[in-house]
Amino acid sequence: MSNCVFCKIISGNAPGEIFYQDDKVVVFKDIKPAAKYHFLAIPKEHIINVNSLTFDHIQLIEHLIVKGKEVLIEKGGDVNDVRLGFHLPPFNSVSHLHLHVLSPASEISLIGRLIFRPNSWWFSSVDQIIKKIQNTSRL
Repeated sequence: MSNCVFCKIISGNAPGEIFYQDDKVVVFKDIKPAAKYHFLAIPKEHIINVNSLTFDHIQLIEHLIVKGKEVLIEKGGDVNDVRLGFHLPPFNSVSHLHLHVLSPASEISLIGRLIFRPNSWWFSSVDQIIKKIQNTSRL
């Protein structure tokens, strides 16, 4: 998508502090960190948001998690004190699927705890998204 800032970061046409990339995902630093370690793990494929995910995307989500955690460990974060999740539409700031990886979760600011509150109307844990996809695929 030519107007998507994340697609531009992937292609090298916009700045981004990329810590990892392979043929499927990119992990980079969030420009407005809510924790000492705040990374975004995104698919290279332009997927608009969590509502666009299907059962076939579960492996991609798991890959985002693994690579996000690997970068977190490499940079000195604590995977035992981490918050992983997605903002839900219309509360996602960029219309390109992105997994937030925040650590230490116990030290997120008050505002950050509201913005990244798991399983709220605006932010969902990875587990909740995977369950939703699995339940939807059974219908």
